[in-house]
Amino acid sequence: MKALVERADAVSDGAPAVGTVPTGFPTLDKLLGGGMRRGDLIVLGGDVGVGKSALALAIAIRASESGRSVEFFSAEMEPERVLERALAIEGRASIDQLRGAEMDDETRAGVGAATLRLHEHIPKVSRMPGGGVDATSRVIKQRAEVDLVVLDPLQHVTSGALAADEEIAHAVRRLKETAVSANVALLVASHLPALKPGRENMRPVLDDFGALGAVKQFADVVLALYRDELYAPAFGTEGATELAILKNRTGPTTYIDLYYYKKWLRFEDMVDPDR
Repeated sequence: MKALVERADAVSDGAPAVGTVPTGFPTLDKLLGGGMRRGDLIVLGGDVGVGKSALALAIAIRASESGRSVEFFSAEMEPERVLERALAIEGRASIDQLRGAEMDDETRAGVGAATLRLHEHIPKVSRMPGGGVDATSRVIKQRAEVDLVVLDPLQHVTSGALAADEEIAHAVRRLKETAVSANVALLVASHLPALKPGRENMRPVLDDFGALGAVKQFADVVLALYRDELYAPAFGTEGATELAILKNRTGPTTYIDLYYYKKWLRFEDMVDPDR
């Protein structure tokens, strides 16, 4: 108890929260009590094309830049393509420009500076382990020095042995156990299989994650992206993004405003965008 009080006093004096991994988005970190906590399962969901993989990668990059050890597992892209996206995000350049399209001097300078930053602080990027959630769990537990593990997406942490919802529910329970036993913050991007197109309000809710309610039950933090322009394109909606905190075991449930630069795959905190 004495150690907990001393820790709380240190945080109130401006020290970083012990055992936390910052997302790098100041408003979100504030609402999460300093960031993602070791031992927590954090699930980030969103509709197709909303940018959940880009946001998961941005969090991995910013956590790495804060000095944390980060590993990013992708099932949908080769490591080279993930790193290409990382350079686009940090260099404020489009993928086309990085692949050989002409850059202006400002973009070239931004990409050069980003290359230097990423050389110093870059998440380790790997392919998602095969063999389902048990194989993934074993790999995570071998990374004793890692502070944050990112998996993209949840739906690929499966072996096909059970029906889809049962398989994902099992994976969520197992990943929560893994976060605790490995003492890592575990961020998992997820599709929304129960989000039905055409409903009146397309903002995600906890039940949209499906998986027999396992995300709602076992995740410590559930985040969901929403961009109005995907459903009702109109002048002034471009890039405007809501990041909802649908579940938060240790804090409030609310939403924060982000801005999405689609051509750069880059999200910025609208309250504190300058980093």
